[in-house]
Amino acid sequence: MGASGQPHYFSPSPAAPSRPGTVRLALPDLTLDLRTDRGVFSPGRIDPGTKVLLLGAPPPPRRGHLLDLGCGYGPMALTLAARAPEATVWAVDVNERALELARQNARAAGFADVRVVRPEEVPEDVRFAAIWSNPPVRIGKRALHELLEHWLARLEPDGAAVLVVHKHLGSDSLHRWLAGRGWRVARLSSRLGYRLLEVRPGPPAEDGPGDGGERPAGAGEG
Repeated sequence: MGASGQPHYFSPSPAAPSRPGTVRLALPDLTLDLRTDRGVFSPGRIDPGTKVLLLGAPPPPRRGHLLDLGCGYGPMALTLAARAPEATVWAVDVNERALELARQNARAAGFADVRVVRPEEVPEDVRFAAIWSNPPVRIGKRALHELLEHWLARLEPDGAAVLVVHKHLGSDSLHRWLAGRGWRVARLSSRLGYRLLEVRPGPPAEDGPGDGGERPAGAGEG
């Protein structure tokens, strides 16, 4: 997650007084009006990094378990549900206000079967065919690394995570760290300063950030 002007959006109980609002998610294949509020991530607009991921991520698997890690009020989870109607979509966050908004938005959009839960409510035996995340880099590097290690370890052997991180918030160092931990990492695109990284189980790719690791133009872009 990028800068939002809400430094405590990753707290379980936001201190900011409620001020409900609405933002429009407009994609080539989906348009939704989503409820938002203060104290959640990017309440005034769809975050630019989130939009980069939603426009540039490869199509999700049609079946299996899909994860929106750090779902906020739900734009990624609902896009996953729209693009993969036969899959089971999990929307995970620690922010209770965000979780309630995501539930409301899922119901309003007709995706009542999206599972909006706290991290500990995801059954331990669930493995994911895909993970999408605009990860909360502002929780600190150590906490971020622990978060990613926990959830990436739950990918299916042929699964993939798509992460979006701004270059000024450490996308290239995260790329190198993930590769050094044994993940196969590819940069799908770079747009508006945001790197779109695909992370797969397996040995790290030979090329890294700045070394030709980006896919050919158009790869993974909607």
